[in-house]
Amino acid sequence: MAERSFRREVQDLKLGAGAEFRGEGILAITKALLQSGVGYVGGYQGSPISHLMDVLADAQDVLDDLGVHFESSASEAAAAAMLSASVMYPIRGAVTWKSTAGTNVAADALSNLASGGVIGGALIIIGEDYGEGSSIMQERSHAFAMKSQIWLMDPRPNLPSIVSAVELGFQLSEVSNTPVMLEMRIRTCHVHGHFIATDNQKPAYSLQKALANPRRDTGRIVLPPATFVHEKEKIEHRWPAAVAFIKAHAINEFFGPETAELGLILQGGLFNAVLRSLQQLGLADVYGNSQVPLYVMNVTYPIIDDEVAAFAASKRAVLVVEEGQPEFIEQAIATLLRRRDIQTVLSGKDVLPQAGEYTAEVLLRGLRSFIETHDRHLLGNAAPFPGPDAILSDPAIRALATVVPPRPAGFCIGCPERPIFAAMKLVEQELGPRHVAADIGCHLFSILPPFNIGATTMGYGLGPASASAFNVTSGGKDHRPISVMGDGGFWHNGLTSSVGNAVFNKQDGVILVVDNHYSAATGGQDILSSRASNPGRQTNNSIVAAVRGIGVKWVRQIDHTYDVARLRDTLREALTTPQGGPKLIVASSECMLNKQRRTRPLLAAARKAGKRQVTERFGVDEDVCTGDHACIRLSGCPSLSVKHTDDPLRDDPVATIDETCVGCGNCGEVAEAAILCPSFYRADIIHNPTTTDRFLARMRATVIGWLQRRRDASRIVFPESTAS
Repeated sequence: MAERSFRREVQDLKLGAGAEFRGEGILAITKALLQSGVGYVGGYQGSPISHLMDVLADAQDVLDDLGVHFESSASEAAAAAMLSASVMYPIRGAVTWKSTAGTNVAADALSNLASGGVIGGALIIIGEDYGEGSSIMQERSHAFAMKSQIWLMDPRPNLPSIVSAVELGFQLSEVSNTPVMLEMRIRTCHVHGHFIATDNQKPAYSLQKALANPRRDTGRIVLPPATFVHEKEKIEHRWPAAVAFIKAHAINEFFGPETAELGLILQGGLFNAVLRSLQQLGLADVYGNSQVPLYVMNVTYPIIDDEVAAFAASKRAVLVVEEGQPEFIEQAIATLLRRRDIQTVLSGKDVLPQAGEYTAEVLLRGLRSFIETHDRHLLGNAAPFPGPDAILSDPAIRALATVVPPRPAGFCIGCPERPIFAAMKLVEQELGPRHVAADIGCHLFSILPPFNIGATTMGYGLGPASASAFNVTSGGKDHRPISVMGDGGFWHNGLTSSVGNAVFNKQDGVILVVDNHYSAATGGQDILSSRASNPGRQTNNSIVAAVRGIGVKWVRQIDHTYDVARLRDTLREALTTPQGGPKLIVASSECMLNKQRRTRPLLAAARKAGKRQVTERFGVDEDVCTGDHACIRLSGCPSLSVKHTDDPLRDDPVATIDETCVGCGNCGEVAEAAILCPSFYRADIIHNPTTTDRFLARMRATVIGWLQRRRDASRIVFPESTAS
């Protein structure tokens, strides 16, 4: 199940011409696809475009009515290859994924697609997860667009502009026979707004018609000598056609006064942040009216030379606002101005940071520096902005650092992956440290405290492959490496690239597959091995059966990862067995976030209906706890903390479990497996108790009360001395 349902929002996809559509940017894209007559949609989930996949999955009835095919692709490469339906047939298709990680995976298919070109419109919706909140390497999709001559759109972050970009993107693709990337930043995907809808359109040329009328054009097949023709066609025909279309439809926009000394050239996706910065400088109002001329590149590749030259020629200086590095756009504009002998001063990364996200604060400093250098009077008597450094140095802010300790990212409360790494730490204490190759996914948090496990991460499903170089016989079982990957990575790439590779090369390492029943890190979507029954997908496919099918002999399945002792013993066996070849452990338990999303509504409904329900909670007996806190060091659960007692003989705080506990039992299991202490206890909270429950509760209270009174009566009490 996905992290949220869009069944209500899906109804808005049915809105017709003249109706007002309200929602997030990512939902506006979905509606725009249907309005554009898309024939098929695919993709692989990931921030910030996961909701696009989730919405389409919930909108199957809408898609069926229109004759639109949708599927969740096995990987980004599979999604990109899906666009081949637009190579021979005039069918509009769209795919989506998280970039640049996903674009790396899809690069092979994209190169072939761009080489042969397309007849139908092919739109690639790129979730540009760039900046401080990103979980991937800081790279840009722009490089892929340049490499393969794929046109790149970067619309202004408002819903009308986003919808227009989708519709124009399909047309641009068809006019120039070239796939088009639509870059969607995190903030653009989640910006809220409204636009006037139009009617949804059935595909002008259906997939069924294509199947009934197969076509074959060897000129579009990527095979020499056609590939050499493709290269000439890109430059001599497709590029000029794209430029002409962009100019004719005024996709790039101009704002502000027509004449001025200074000007800004910016990516469309940065429009809101730039306007906010200009507003703080007193150079724009709250309605977006700028006193500084702006050339907004809603298409960042190809660059429209005539538009840039005309904008820059009348200015004394222009600033290129380009997020990311290298500065591809700035370099191209510098070359353009030099070739045309335009003497306008060009500024960019000299006043703006070379790398990092361009937030309004960052842009404010760069814009101020640029304006102060080239036209100081524009700023008038504006007071200097204090900036983030001044804010962070405020005494009140600095005082927080002494109270609130740094907290690294970690596993959720009750996460079934936490006990896996607790078991690894216990085995490490016993057998010594091993090289551990990590992978993409929630389990990557094991690299951080309190576990500090993992040395590398090379790609989704590539954890075991990244340990391949350590397949050396001299090490023997005493130094077997451990590699980790999730079930999502396993089906994405790991089965062949990691497990199959290990079998083929007779690797002797240990492979740990973390199976939490979903593609949890991307929002909880179902995958091949999900345990739930999905009417639209085939689930419940066994990971164990898959790895045995490609030759793994030593396989162990653990269906309850909270059993730390069993995990520890299985890991020890894998690391010490004399059997050769890869040793594979599948550690399975349902993602706790998804489990809570699934069960809480059911439990709440049952309680409301008066049905008996039992909820488990765990606690710590502070009279027994020694204050050792090893349980915390081996768990790291956010619900496990410390508190001071009223006992004057104890200085150290004791462990405590707060109300956020979901009753997974991991902390107690870790304590027992590590032979630490018996201070953990489990309490069963009964909702809507029966008569029997109430009777048993009274009996227990009576017996416990009698035992406590007897204990108190046997205590030696020393009378308090009185001063004479």
